[in-house]
Amino acid sequence: MTSTLLNFPRLNAPKLHQLPNGLTIIAEQMPVEAVNLSLWVNVGSAAESDTINGMAHFLEHMIFKGTERLASGEFERQIEERGAVTNAATSQDYTHYYITTAPKDFADLAPLQIDVVLNASIPDPAFERERLVVLEEIRRSEDNPRRRTFGRAMETAFDELPYRRSVLGPETVISQLQPQQMRDFHATWYQPREITAVAVGNLPVEELIEIVADGFEKVAKNQHSPLTTHHLLANPEPAFTEIVRREFIDESLQQARLVMVWRVPGLKQLKKTYALDILAGILGHGLTSRLVRDLREERGLVSGISVSNITQQLQGTFYIAAYCAVENLPAVEAGIVQHMRNLQTEMVTEAEIARVRTKVANRFIFGNETPSDRANLYGYYQSMVGDLEPAFNYPARIQAHDATDLMQAAQEFLSPDAYGVVVLKPF
Repeated sequence: MTSTLLNFPRLNAPKLHQLPNGLTIIAEQMPVEAVNLSLWVNVGSAAESDTINGMAHFLEHMIFKGTERLASGEFERQIEERGAVTNAATSQDYTHYYITTAPKDFADLAPLQIDVVLNASIPDPAFERERLVVLEEIRRSEDNPRRRTFGRAMETAFDELPYRRSVLGPETVISQLQPQQMRDFHATWYQPREITAVAVGNLPVEELIEIVADGFEKVAKNQHSPLTTHHLLANPEPAFTEIVRREFIDESLQQARLVMVWRVPGLKQLKKTYALDILAGILGHGLTSRLVRDLREERGLVSGISVSNITQQLQGTFYIAAYCAVENLPAVEAGIVQHMRNLQTEMVTEAEIARVRTKVANRFIFGNETPSDRANLYGYYQSMVGDLEPAFNYPARIQAHDATDLMQAAQEFLSPDAYGVVVLKPF
């Protein structure tokens, strides 16, 4: 088994650098004519209380509304003038900001990005204007059947953990939030010690580190916030002990939706997630995967079916979603249950494992081609797991699993007799 780990080609060689203020910098030179700076902040919707649910995402919008040094819109103007790109995303576990620039512009633009993230001024008028934008985003999200289905499935998957809530938050909460609450939230979390800065592109590593470190030194203020951060200390929820069923009528749908969920290990138990990733691939990735071949291609019971192993920090969700006619719902659920039973009683074939291994290895190589791909990979693992090693050894981890490992994982986590199920019917 170790041989596969040792023989896997090492594509990456980033340098990790810690600053006295707690900031983690990761840098790598890459011979592509671009540089990406990604700032990963260790806060997402899971860190919020119910009374401010949606704050992390709302704040992501407000980050671009100016600082003491930069008027609102100035950052975007300078980015556009030089043909650079910027964007941001909020998840349950993190908030992520990035820019991609030409190497010659990096020293000028990186400090601007650091300034907007660390020193957002959050002015009252802009806050009120942006609140309307966020409320509209919530309404659009609620009008999207896929998002609605996902939301209901996550409410079923978790009883207590904050993953049961939406990242956007409910309208009722967002309409009550005050600018000062957001400034406090920003002061608490947007500190160097909570940030991983990743710079990848065609500049020497020392130069990348220096530009980022200087950027933080120049603009960082209030580094010793009086407020202390509260990291997620909750415990994972126990596995389902029975079938928990929820049904909804959703008149906007053309077809019924069926979602089945199991509580599985998250990033805190990273080693246990790899077998589940492989099982998701065997069940639902590609035309030759078990559920697609059986339920769609051969029996025509579904028009679409997908399988994901969603890995969050505290706990993951093994997630199967199918689209089908209402009359096929019982047969589809029974078919999925039978496949889960098979995983526990019959060894997966070597050919199936090989297919997933090849796909993973290729995706890893293709997913490492640009500076932003690599910055994402490093930032995700360093901020979520506190370790870069898993960023390089994912394909080797996948290769190290055999049929026995997969059967054990299925038996431990994917019970055919206890799961959450959400059904949405068009009438």
